[in-house]
Amino acid sequence: MAQPSRWGTPSVFTTAHRSAGEAFRAFFDMRPDEVDQPVAFSHQLHLEKELVCTDCHEGVERGPVAGLPSVNTCLICHSQIATDRPIIQEITAMQEKGVDLAWRRVYGYTREAHVRFEHAPHIRAGVDCSTCHGDMKQQTVARRVVEMDMAFCVNCHKAKQASNDCLTCHF
Repeated sequence: MAQPSRWGTPSVFTTAHRSAGEAFRAFFDMRPDEVDQPVAFSHQLHLEKELVCTDCHEGVERGPVAGLPSVNTCLICHSQIATDRPIIQEITAMQEKGVDLAWRRVYGYTREAHVRFEHAPHIRAGVDCSTCHGDMKQQTVARRVVEMDMAFCVNCHKAKQASNDCLTCHF
């Protein structure tokens, strides 16, 4: 990380990016398939226990953002279950300190794409989470396995007979 300027502001390569490498990756939409997460959450383990996506991603049925679980969400179950496991003890300690999980996004569109994506209408239309996120039963820590580019979305909209009007997704 670059040192702050003498005025205490971040030293930046451009007004939008902290480094030339970050600007390059953003320009060419280069994102890693896997990102480091604050804890090694296993989707596979939780789905084997018959949890469903909406148990942890509480906003997915109500609005544009699925939401990422907070330590409080985790501790709804884990204040009683698997409390002896180090990862649960770490999450409990975070809650006691008032610190939340700093999840890093795996999916998402850049601001430059001008894409407005909302989860709720897709859920109401019966689109299964695995359509866009892959089979989470085969994943531990979430990783990007589907490239959600314009062709992917347009083909799905055609197959589901959903609107392909530009303003459906772009603003």
